[in-house]
Amino acid sequence: MKLRLGLAYIGVVLIWTTTPLAIQWSSIGAGFVFGAAARMSIGLSCLLLLSLVLRQPIPLHRPALASYFAVAVQLYGSMLVTYWSAQFVPSGWISVIFGLSPFMTAFMAAAYLKERSLGWGKLFAYSLGVCGLLVMFNSALELHQQAMAGLIGVLAATFIHAASAVWVKQIDAGLGALPLVTGGLSLAVPLYLATWYGMDGLALPHNIQPKALYSIIYLGVIATTLGFALYYFVLNNMQATNVAMMNLLTPVMSLFLGYSVNQEPITQTTLAGTALIMLALLIYETVNRRQARNGCG
Repeated sequence: MKLRLGLAYIGVVLIWTTTPLAIQWSSIGAGFVFGAAARMSIGLSCLLLLSLVLRQPIPLHRPALASYFAVAVQLYGSMLVTYWSAQFVPSGWISVIFGLSPFMTAFMAAAYLKERSLGWGKLFAYSLGVCGLLVMFNSALELHQQAMAGLIGVLAATFIHAASAVWVKQIDAGLGALPLVTGGLSLAVPLYLATWYGMDGLALPHNIQPKALYSIIYLGVIATTLGFALYYFVLNNMQATNVAMMNLLTPVMSLFLGYSVNQEPITQTTLAGTALIMLALLIYETVNRRQARNGCG
């Protein structure tokens, strides 16, 4: 079990590292709503097929339906805002800001899950994270005015993501990762299609580029089908605060992936903000492990 959990954790980190850049590429010539709707539709199709092959039913009892709704909040609310924001900020910034989710998760987990996830050490780490966020805001001002709007959007998406994770843990329906994601997508995809209809009338893009098409396929088949299944498998077997700590690894990797592959700018201000957030996460994780060893977390 520990080996499977460890491999799943690594898989989520690698997928999350590449996802922000793929999200940005998937909207080239297609629009962010089409990119998101196409990705989620492909993902749902793959998950339904996988459920049939594995003969795994999708439970429809009340706790299961509540869990699907909680997952749909993340799959629709958080992801759609992320897609919109990706138009205005470098892809690596998405992972950096999502790195703040452990702090958001900690406060919500303490309030709703009664997890003993706070303390002076973690509050200090949280303060450092806020300082890093303020530096990132300053970095956004150095780029262009829309970058600030994009950064605020990613921050809102991060909050929704953290709230969804805590909500799923609070419901604790005992569902496997496959039915959990499939049920959530079954609710989210109609919302995406309705949004696409409302904004574009379900019109297919005329000048979609191969890079965008390949990115949509990658996001639908790998990031959605495999990535979310692995994520919720990890979520079901770890504390919510520990799951969120995978964000410790992905921000720097995504930042330099965008720099090397997509020629995204990395300024000294960006590096300073990222360093503060990473330091905050490192302190947070150190305190978290110390509490676990002492039987306090």
